Parts: sequence; C-alpha cells; structure tokens
Amino acid sequence: MLMKNLFDQQTYEETRQRVQQLTPESTPLWGQMTVAQMLHHCQFPFKIALSDEPRKRSWNPLFLLFKKSLINDKPFRKNLPTSKQLKVTEKKDFEKEQRILLDLVDSFYKKRDQKAWQPHPLFGHFTPREWGRLEFKHLDHHLTQFGV
Repeated sequence: MLMKNLFDQQTYEETRQRVQQLTPESTPLWGQMTVAQMLHHCQFPFKIALSDEPRKRSWNPLFLLFKKSLINDKPFRKNLPTSKQLKVTEKKDFEKEQRILLDLVDSFYKKRDQKAWQPHPLFGHFTPREWGRLEFKHLDHHLTQFGV
C-alpha cells in the first residue's frame, strides 16, 4: 500500500473528517492516552513542520536509520515508544484540542505548494512530499489507534 500524503486534497479532506468523527468518549484500541491527550500529542509534529524559526539540529546517527521508517509506505506499529518531550499525561479539553489540531491540519495543507521547509530538528531536511507523508503517517497512526 502506498502511504498517503496530507498534501493530496482527498487525503486532506478524509483526514479532517476522521478527526471530526472523534468524540470525547472515543477510547484507544491500544496505548495509554485519552482522546484529548492524543489530539494534543498530534499537534507537536505539525508545529515543528509549520515553524519558520531557524533551529539547531540535534545530531545523532541513529536518527538517520529511523528517518527512512518515518516516510516509507509501512504504517507505524502499535505501541511505539514516544519520546519524553512528546508524552502528554495531563488532562486536556477535547473540544479545544480537536479545534487546534484541525486548524494545524488546515495550515499545513495550505502550505502544500511551499518549496523550502525548515529542517526537522532531529531528522534534518525533508522534501515537501516527505513532509506530507510524515504528517499523514503520524496522524493516521493515532486516528487508527482511536478507531477512525
């Protein structure tokens, strides 16, 4: 299966609908996060992608091995460990987090024709196509986690 790309209009629209299908009562098929925590967690990669702030790259050769798995056609496996900085353990407001995530998805999609992107702080440069795949793949993983 070819990994979808969030810069594709149909994928963008389907993804928005999936986010909107979530409810405060949605429960995970795996993992510990509540649906509101997951919505907040899913904002982090979009904020990284959308930031125009120059940033230093944290260099670690192991990240290069992992980078390919971020953009390949294979979905993320269940229960992958989350970095400490991206874990969400505090209580979150569902409606607020859903609205923020949808706004970020919209902002990301609007940049679909942008050619130059800031490098990822851990994984370096991605092409626009790779950014679209990465953002879809992460969000798809968590939407699947909650059954939508």
